[in-house]
Amino acid sequence: MRMPVLLFCGMLLLCPLVAGAGAENIGGDVGYYQIDSNPSGGEVHFDGQYRGTTPVTVEVYTTSPPGHTVSVSLDGYRTWTQNLPGNPAVGETVPVTASLEPLEQYGSIYVTTTPTGAAIYLNGNYRGTAPLTITSVRPGTYTIEADLEGYESASTSDTVVAGQQLTEYFPLKKIVRAGSVTIISDPVSAFIYLDGDYQGRTPLTLTKVSPGTHTIELDASNYHDWKTTVTVAEGSDQTVRATLSSIPSSTTGWIQVASTPAGATIRMDGVVQGQTPPSGVYTVQNVPAGDHIIALQLTGYQEYTTTVNVRVSTTTHVTASLQSTPSTTPIPEGGGVSVSSVPSGGNVFVDNVYRGVTPVTLTGIPAGTHTIRVQLQGYRDFSMEVQVVGGTTTPVTASLEMVATPAPTKSGLPPFAAAAGVLMAGLLLFLIWRAR
Repeated sequence: MRMPVLLFCGMLLLCPLVAGAGAENIGGDVGYYQIDSNPSGGEVHFDGQYRGTTPVTVEVYTTSPPGHTVSVSLDGYRTWTQNLPGNPAVGETVPVTASLEPLEQYGSIYVTTTPTGAAIYLNGNYRGTAPLTITSVRPGTYTIEADLEGYESASTSDTVVAGQQLTEYFPLKKIVRAGSVTIISDPVSAFIYLDGDYQGRTPLTLTKVSPGTHTIELDASNYHDWKTTVTVAEGSDQTVRATLSSIPSSTTGWIQVASTPAGATIRMDGVVQGQTPPSGVYTVQNVPAGDHIIALQLTGYQEYTTTVNVRVSTTTHVTASLQSTPSTTPIPEGGGVSVSSVPSGGNVFVDNVYRGVTPVTLTGIPAGTHTIRVQLQGYRDFSMEVQVVGGTTTPVTASLEMVATPAPTKSGLPPFAAAAGVLMAGLLLFLIWRAR
């Protein structure tokens, strides 16, 4: 009997504790949370439990533990989460609005270069070597740069659009390192010309000389002009040393002549001096000081003429660009005539010279006006003037007209018959007279 009594007493002691716990969680009055979102239609989870889509009303006991967590999620938007302190009062409706932010969409950038292998930087940050696709790029404007050793860097600014690929192409320019040429001459202070452009006086170092072949010319008073070619390699340094030849004192000078194309005959004051060489110049020596006429002649080109003034111990330069002679089409020297007649077989005369029997084609007739005549026995002559054009054959058709003959008379005797009758009559009279 003691065990049932003790068990019953224990249960009576536990009942108040159980009743108190139930009153805090599910007992008492209720309040409400009115949950909405912008845009609407978001899925609502309240304290971890799905409660529907916005707008939705969630009922909460006022005696439940205070503090709740609500989250709203919608495809294409970031999940919105918020902690709600306390509980609504009895019968109170607390509005809760979730402002949903759209998920950011990304774009991409595809970069190529010529040559390939250039380092690619996005807003100054290295991203790889070309060809390169940069993914997950947020929309916006970016600076894209390509860098390759030995080539000039290239950059551009462009805008990335969500959901699209931006394509950039960089044709990189090779860095050409200029060379330098130091020019030393004896005597010093000679005038320097690089490819015909004045640079200064010796000694002088010419910097930033582009790679390739260049012409260097030195000129000094009382010295012959000095000229050479030099090939400059990329980034190279070269030295050119020149010794100029002095000019003996005299009353003459020189004329250096060049032409394009070369091979032109040079005449000075009407006298042939020589021909322009394929490269360089032709020097006319010992030219008396004063004015002289230089003429250049080359087949197929117009004659070039200029007047030059020669000073004592000085070289005068003549450079001529010859102009081609306008082409002319030769005029053919002769043409032809094709002569036919109806009927055929007529004799053909050209300018009263017999040339054959129709039909006939005559060639080698000088261009100009000629008389064509066709003769055939029993037909009237046919004659006409024909204009012969060089290189062409002119057709001539003669329609011949028959000549009419007189018809014989029906009365009278032919002359020989009349004479015979007279003789017979005379003979008859003579016989009668003898008979008497």
